[in-house]
Amino acid sequence: MQQRTDTPGADRAMVQAERVTKTFGRGADGVTALDDVSVTIRENEFFTLLGPSGCGKTTLLRLIAGFELPSAGRILLDGAEIGHLPPYRRPVNTVFQNYALFPHMTVAQNIAFGLEMQGKPTAEIGGTVARMLDLVKMERLADRRTDQLSGGQQQRVALARALAPHPKVLLLDEPLSALDLKLRKEMQIELKRLQNETGITFVFVTHDQEEALTMSDRIAVMATGEILQVGTPKDIYNHPARRFVADFIGDINILDVDLDKIDEGRGVVRLPGGATASAALPEAEMRPGAVSVAIRPENVLLTGPEDGARTATGEIERVVYFGSAHNVHIRLDDGPPIVARAPHAPGGAGDRAGVILPDEHLQVLVD
Repeated sequence: MQQRTDTPGADRAMVQAERVTKTFGRGADGVTALDDVSVTIRENEFFTLLGPSGCGKTTLLRLIAGFELPSAGRILLDGAEIGHLPPYRRPVNTVFQNYALFPHMTVAQNIAFGLEMQGKPTAEIGGTVARMLDLVKMERLADRRTDQLSGGQQQRVALARALAPHPKVLLLDEPLSALDLKLRKEMQIELKRLQNETGITFVFVTHDQEEALTMSDRIAVMATGEILQVGTPKDIYNHPARRFVADFIGDINILDVDLDKIDEGRGVVRLPGGATASAALPEAEMRPGAVSVAIRPENVLLTGPEDGARTATGEIERVVYFGSAHNVHIRLDDGPPIVARAPHAPGGAGDRAGVILPDEHLQVLVD
């Protein structure tokens, strides 16, 4: 299979959800799993639906696959509406959490199964199976039964079987959740490699922020049946627009402050201790008043308590060492606790410290 030559994130739409709502049950007993969701997933990109359990991400995946039908709205694939097509007639394949392999079949037979159901010629099946075995690096295990494989090997077989018909879209429903931490990290790299080499659009569902940040071209953060923000991993991490997104993705400090005014597209906020700072504003229109601002621990700078450049001062409550850095927990004077991440701790519990909250890393949030 040839290396793809196009750029991920190209403008051509592969999957589109247009004002999709999905309700289970009726009347007062009805539960809305998706509420007027619209999103476009581009051709040849690794797109992740990220959110906590019950946010609607798996429901959206099942609507694309055809295992569920929308209560309202429509799903398009490569420009064509697919709501009337049963799952087996949609040019998509799904890899489930439990892989759903046939234990009595060999690795090669599992990969060939879908092609045989499509009535492909024997020679074509053999060639495709050989390419898939090479793609997932399972050539030497082609004749082994899948119930004799490790969890990571079984996942590779499931991926090869799903990729063999070369679908337009591959749907992955938390496929790494059953693996141990080390293997999960290895498979994150493998999944991204497979997507790069095949050029197939991957739609990946997970509740694991690290997985999403590691593999994705873009991420849609979901909660309570809605998509709150769509962006690249860097956009989502560095510029969260909503409080939920900021709090859900990585470690972050969230401070309740006053927005005094808007100045040249940025918000002038009053921080604990009385200092003012300039913070980035979300796209939503903002007005002066009580708001929240966010800053990542690695962007909080530590100084001496008498340093004239400090934004605020406080007392170190504890220092947590975790190998590559220290998390320094500081209780600000007349303010909330804040965490700074630094290579070296400036002191220990009970010591005084100053902190600097750089303007370029402060972000006003929408609740």
